[in-house]
Amino acid sequence: ADPDAPGAAIGIDVGGAVAEIAISVGGNAAILADREGFEMSLPVPAAPDGDWRHLFEGAKLRAERALARPVTHAVLALGAAPNADFAAGLADAAGAVGLELLRLVPAAALAAGEPRACAAAVLAEDLAPRPEAL
Repeated sequence: ADPDAPGAAIGIDVGGAVAEIAISVGGNAAILADREGFEMSLPVPAAPDGDWRHLFEGAKLRAERALARPVTHAVLALGAAPNADFAAGLADAAGAVGLELLRLVPAAALAAGEPRACAAAVLAEDLAPRPEAL
C-alpha cells in the first residue's frame, strides 16, 4: 500500500449527545462500533468552543481499529448549519488529528430514514480523493 495514498473516509454524526461513526463501501454504509474491550464513549461537546479535537481523535481511532486501515477524511453531520467561525474551528480540530473535513452537512440536508452517520459516510465516500489506478 502507498503510505501517501488517501485513507478511508468516514461519516460522523454529532447531532446527539454521543457521536456515531460510519463507513460506506460502494454506497452501502454501516455504523462502526468499538471492538470488545476497547469501548469508548464519544460525547459531543456541548458548546462550539468544546473539545472537538478529542471527539475527532476518538472517531478516527474507532474507525481505524474497526477497519484496520488509515482514516484521513470525514463528512460531519451536524444538527444545524454552523457559522463560519465554528466551521473553521471544526476544520482545525479535525486537521490536528489528521482528518480532513470534506463537508459539514446539517441534518435537514440528509436523507430521512437512514442514520445520519450512514448518510454522511456515503457522501464521504463520494467526495474522498481516490488513489490513482496503478
